[in-house]
Amino acid sequence: MYSITSTKKLHNGIEMPRFGLGVYKMTEPEEAFNAIKKALDTGYIAVDTAALYGNEKQVGEAVRASGKRREEIFITSKVWNTDQGYDETLRAFETTLKELDTDYLDLYLTHWPVPDKFMDTYRAIERLYEEKLIQVPGVSNHEIHHLEKIFAQANIQPMVNQVELHPYLTQEELRQFCQKHDIAITAWSPLGRGEVLKDETIRAIGEKYDKSIAQTIIRWHLQSDHIVIPKSVTPSRIEENAEIFDFELSQEDMKAIDGLNRDQRFGSHPDHFNY
Repeated sequence: MYSITSTKKLHNGIEMPRFGLGVYKMTEPEEAFNAIKKALDTGYIAVDTAALYGNEKQVGEAVRASGKRREEIFITSKVWNTDQGYDETLRAFETTLKELDTDYLDLYLTHWPVPDKFMDTYRAIERLYEEKLIQVPGVSNHEIHHLEKIFAQANIQPMVNQVELHPYLTQEELRQFCQKHDIAITAWSPLGRGEVLKDETIRAIGEKYDKSIAQTIIRWHLQSDHIVIPKSVTPSRIEENAEIFDFELSQEDMKAIDGLNRDQRFGSHPDHFNY
C-alpha cells in the first residue's frame, strides 16, 4: 500500500514523491498561497509549478510558512517555450530560483519540446544537473521521437517525462518506452480536465470502495505506477484527493479503467502545439 509520502526511486537514486499538488491556473496570489499551504499542512510533500503559471513565488512562500525544511518538500518547475535555448534556459532557471527563493530545484523540466530548441534546452538542464543546482533532469510533453533525439546527444538521460495522462488517454506505447528506459512518468491533467469525472464506469467502481470518482482515478494512477499531481484550490478537495491510501483497486477494476482509453486529449498534442 502507498502513503502520502510514498516515493519512486528515479534513475539516479533520488526518491520522488508519487503524489503531489499541481498548481496550474492558480493565478490569484493569496488563493495560490493558501491552497499550497493547505496541501503541505495536509501532508503533501511535493508541489509542481512552472514559470508559465506565475506562482513560483507563492510556492516558495508556502513552503517556508509550512514550517517544513526545504529538503522535505520536492519542488518541480519548468522552463517555458519563449525562454528555451541553451543560454535562455540558464537565465530562466536563475529567475525561477529567485522567485522560489531557494538555492536548488528538485526537478526541472522542459515544458514543451519547442522545435529547433528543445535539444539545446535539455543541454542546459544537463548542465544545471552537473552543477548540482537541480537534483533531477527531466522533460515534459515529449513523445518517443523527441526522447530518441535527446538520447542520441545527451550525456545524462531525462529521468522524468510529464505528460497528459488519464483514463481516456493512457499513453500505453509512450509509457512502455519510458519504462524500458527508466524514465518515470508524471501525469498532468490526471482527471482529464474534469471530463473523466463524468464517467459512469468509474463512478460505479468508486461506489464499491465508498470513494469519489476523483479518488478512484487518482488511485488508478498510483497503482499504474504514475506520479500524480491533481490540482485544486478548494481545501476540502485538497484533503479528499489525498484520501486514497486506505483502499486498493482490484485487478479487475484496474483493467476496467484501462479499457476506457479512447486516445482523447484535452490539451494539445506535442507535435501539433502552436509553438
